[in-house]
Amino acid sequence: MIYFDNASTAFPKAPGVARSVKEAIESGCFNINRGSYDGAWATQKMVFETRRRLAALFGFNDSRGVAFTSGVTQSINMLLKGLLKPGDRVVTTVMDHNAVLRPLRQLEHLGVRVEIAHCDASGALDLDDMSQKLKAGVQTVVMTHASNVCGAVQGIGEVGRLCRQFGAALIVDAAQTAGSLSIDMERDNIDALAFSGHKGLLATEGIGGFAVRDDMSRRITPLLAGGTGSFSDSPDMPDFMPDRFEAGTLNLPGIAALSAALDYIENRGVSDINAHARSLRRLFIEKTENIDGIRLIGPGLNEPSCSIVALDFIGRDNAEIAHEFFERYGIMTRSGLHCAPLMHKALGTFPQGAVRFSFGFANTLDEVETCADALRELL
Repeated sequence: MIYFDNASTAFPKAPGVARSVKEAIESGCFNINRGSYDGAWATQKMVFETRRRLAALFGFNDSRGVAFTSGVTQSINMLLKGLLKPGDRVVTTVMDHNAVLRPLRQLEHLGVRVEIAHCDASGALDLDDMSQKLKAGVQTVVMTHASNVCGAVQGIGEVGRLCRQFGAALIVDAAQTAGSLSIDMERDNIDALAFSGHKGLLATEGIGGFAVRDDMSRRITPLLAGGTGSFSDSPDMPDFMPDRFEAGTLNLPGIAALSAALDYIENRGVSDINAHARSLRRLFIEKTENIDGIRLIGPGLNEPSCSIVALDFIGRDNAEIAHEFFERYGIMTRSGLHCAPLMHKALGTFPQGAVRFSFGFANTLDEVETCADALRELL
């Protein structure tokens, strides 16, 4: 079997992740902020250290501003629905995932004004279009760091500078880049960053979170309320981070998995992980670009991208192609619209979608060669 669906979820997970979850459960992941005994304090220390390491990974100077959730979808819902009010204006992009588009659609029904910025033929943001929307008075920008359809990496730093220039807040969906691409919230003027643990961070499903600046966190009404173990005498949620957004019991085995995955990421280095994935992407494109019946979607070899290649099989059913890849060669990919219909419309692959190949830290050059040979044979 060859797994080329890492944009959906990383497989395998980082070395040590499975062991960390097993040990957490067996040794007792005791609830934090509640128990006055050694096990609870040890778990609390692990959670504290994981926040600190995530903040460092994201170039964020306040680890208290890292809140844990189930992943990007919950994080984006909490950020947008807690921040935006009827009459507010927000801009997103055609590149964005339904994790952004659907919460915005719900808010649009409640009176929030939603605008969409466009991209060029390679899937990169049209900065002039974004600038014009910001000049017109948009208060918030929410956008992906990299397209989950074609891998186009967006100029977040340039968008951050525009947001500062026009007084808008910037919320970034880092589902495809956290752990596999350099991120610096301070440098790029990012006000909030949503991340998932199960993709580039190489941990388990069901864990993720967001990092948010203190001034923005105070403007966000918590979507969930409940016990935090702090200020239990008050009927109101605490007004400080991270307790403000962490009602109830956290996914402690998931945080233990994140901690173990960070061991691997820190030791290997994000730059090395990214360089490996990009070398796989480059070889794949070089080996397949001259095969008749294939159209490369999105960025070319020398354009900003993460470890994703999207192909449209001209005159063929893309879903059938993906099925044949698995049935005949054991190659696992992802076909369809990838929960990002506006991006497929922008790239000319709607409604047929595309077949996405996404590479991870454990994939090899030999696997890419095997896949290219299978493509030639199949077509």
